[in-house]
Amino acid sequence: MSGFTGTLNPQQREAATHIHGPLLILAGAGTGKTRVITARIAHMVNEGIEPRHILAVTFTNKAANEMRERVKGMVRDGLGKKIVVGTFHAFCARLLREFAEHVGYKKNFVIYSQSEQESLIKQVLKELLTAEESLDAGVMLSRISKAKNDGASLGNAEESTDAAIMERYQNEMRARNVMDFDDLLLLGVQLLEKTAEVRAQVQARHRFVMVDEFQDTNSLQMRLLKALVPPPFNVCVVGDDDQSIYGWRGAEITNITQFENFFPNPHVVKLEENYRSTTPILHTANSLIKNNAGRRPKSLWSRNEKGDGVRLVTTSDEKEEADMVAKEVETAHFAEKRPWEDFAVLFRTNDQSRVLEQAFRQRKVPYRVVGARSFFDRREVKDIVAYLKVIANPHDDISLLRIINVPARGITPSIAELARERSMEKHHSVWVALCDPDWQRQVPEKARVAVRGFVALISKYHTAAATPGTMLGPMTDLLLKETDYLAWLKKGAKTPEDTTRWETGVNEMSKTIHAYDEKNRVDGLGGFLDEICLDDEREDKDDIEKKKGVCLITMHASKGLEFPVVYLPGLEQGILPHRRSYEEGRVDEERRLFYVGITRAKQKLTISMTRNRVKWGQKQTSLPSPFLKELDRKFIQEMDYTRHMKEAVTQEENTNFFAGLRAMMAEG
Repeated sequence: MSGFTGTLNPQQREAATHIHGPLLILAGAGTGKTRVITARIAHMVNEGIEPRHILAVTFTNKAANEMRERVKGMVRDGLGKKIVVGTFHAFCARLLREFAEHVGYKKNFVIYSQSEQESLIKQVLKELLTAEESLDAGVMLSRISKAKNDGASLGNAEESTDAAIMERYQNEMRARNVMDFDDLLLLGVQLLEKTAEVRAQVQARHRFVMVDEFQDTNSLQMRLLKALVPPPFNVCVVGDDDQSIYGWRGAEITNITQFENFFPNPHVVKLEENYRSTTPILHTANSLIKNNAGRRPKSLWSRNEKGDGVRLVTTSDEKEEADMVAKEVETAHFAEKRPWEDFAVLFRTNDQSRVLEQAFRQRKVPYRVVGARSFFDRREVKDIVAYLKVIANPHDDISLLRIINVPARGITPSIAELARERSMEKHHSVWVALCDPDWQRQVPEKARVAVRGFVALISKYHTAAATPGTMLGPMTDLLLKETDYLAWLKKGAKTPEDTTRWETGVNEMSKTIHAYDEKNRVDGLGGFLDEICLDDEREDKDDIEKKKGVCLITMHASKGLEFPVVYLPGLEQGILPHRRSYEEGRVDEERRLFYVGITRAKQKLTISMTRNRVKWGQKQTSLPSPFLKELDRKFIQEMDYTRHMKEAVTQEENTNFFAGLRAMMAEG
C-alpha cells in the first residue's frame, strides 16, 4: 500500500487501487471524491503506468487546474506534468488541431465566441429569410446547439427553414475555417468514430481514462468516451446520480444509472462516509432522496453524530422570511464570532434573491451574489438606475449614454457618437454638448427634435428630484409611464418568460424605491443611489473565493460547495419543485436539487417556507413543497416564526415592565 492510499478509508482505498477494467465510483456528497481521484492517479504512476498514458477529463477549467496542481504535488519526479488533464472541449480541441484535415478543416481553425456566432447567424438569417419572416438569433443558435449535442439534424434543408439555416450556418463556418464550442465535441466524436487509424493512435496514447462529475455528461460525451476506450475498458468514472441536476442542459442521468450498458461488468465502489455534515443533516437528506425511482441506492453517514437538529420554519411571507435570515445571520456573526463567509442562502429561483438582498442591505450585512445575476445587475434595473443617476447628475456620461435612446427616441448611435466627440473636443460632459444650440444645429432636424425632447425630459425630472419633499416612488413611476419604458422593453421579448421577468424587475424596482420613501424622506435621490451603489463593486461572478460576505447563491450553482450554516428558503410548491418541472416530468431532478441544497450544510441547516407570497404582483397563499412530507422528522425541529416573534415581543414587554416597576420601587 502506497503512502497516498494509507490515509484513505477502506472504500476510498478500494476505489484508488482498482486500476484495470471499468470502474464506477459512486461518490456521495462530501465523501472525499477529489482525494480519491488524485490518490488513484498517484497510485497508477507508482505502479509503473506511464503518466502520458493517463487521461483525466473534467467539466470546468477550474476543476482541471485544481486536479493538475494536486496531482503534481503527489507524483514523484515531476511526472505529474505529463498526465493529460482537461475539459471535454479542451481535449477535443487538441485532438482536432492534430487531425483537422480528417474532418475537412485546416489545422489553424478558429473557435468562435458566443457574440461571433451571433453575428454570423444574423447574417445567415438576413440572407435566407424574407422581409416578413423573423427569427431570433439566440433562439436559432440554441436549436442548432441542441441538435449538435443530441447528434441529430434539424430535418431536410429543402423542406425545413431551420434545417436550411443550420446547413448554411455550418457551411459558412467551414468556409471561414471556424468552429463553435459544440463543433469541438461533435467533430471530435466523428473523428474517432469514423477514422480507424486516428482512433487506434489516440487509444494507444490514452490507455487509462478517468471522468469526473460523470452524472453531468450528455449523450455526445458518452459517445466520445466509448470511442476513446477499447477493451479491456480501462475507464474509471466518478459521480453521483443523486446530484444529477443538469438534465435541462442535456445531461443524461442514464449514463451513470445504466453504466453497465456502455461498459460490461464494471466494478462498483460506493463512497458513503461523509466528512462534511452532521448525522441530523445526512439523515434528513437520505430520507428525501430515497423517494427517487431508478437511483443507485446509497446512504450517507458520518462519524460526527452530534449536531443541531434541522430547523423547519414557517413565516408569514417572503419579507418576514428574508428578515428572519438576515437577523439570525447578523446575531450569529456577532454572538458566535462567525465570519460572514460561514453563511449561505441557497434559492431555487432568481426572483427570490431580491427580497433577501434587501433584507441584508437594510441590516448592513455584507453579501455576495453567486450564480444568479444580482437583482441590481439585471438589464431593466440597470436602465432605471441609469435614469435616476442622470436625473441626479446629468453629467454622468456613462449612465447618460446608456439611456440616451432607451426607449428608442430617434437619437441613433451615430448622433450619440457626435455628442461624445464634441464633449471630448471641448472637454465637457455629453450633457453640455446635447444642450448646446451650436451643436444641435449640426444634426439633422429629426434628431434635433429628439435631442431637445430628451433634454427637456431630464431637466424636468432633475428639477423635481432637487425639490424638497418630492417622493421618489411616484416620480419614478411617472417617468416610466411618460417614457413608456415597459411597453418598449416588451417589444423586444423573445419568450413569454422574458416579458414576465422584465415586468417583475420593473415592479420590484418600483417597490424598492417606494420602500425607501417610507423609511427615508431626508436624503432624497442621492441617498437612494448611494444605498444601492455602495454595494455594487462586484468582481467576477464565478470566483466565489475572492468575494467576501454571506453567500447568496442558486441551488444549481452551489453544487460542489460547502458552508457551515445554510438556509434554504422558499420550500413551496411551484418554487421547489418548480412549476415547470411538473409539465416537463422533471420532479425527480428537483428532488435531487433539494438534496444538493441540504448536503451543502456542514453544521446548521434551516429550511423555510411562507404562508403567503407575492406572485405576479398579487399576494397568494403558498402551499408547502410536497418534498417536506418526505423528510423523516427524527432530527427536525418545526417552528412558527410569526408566532415565535409575537411571543418574544410579549415576553420582552413583560420583562421591561417588571424591570421598570422594580426600579420605581427602589427609587421609592
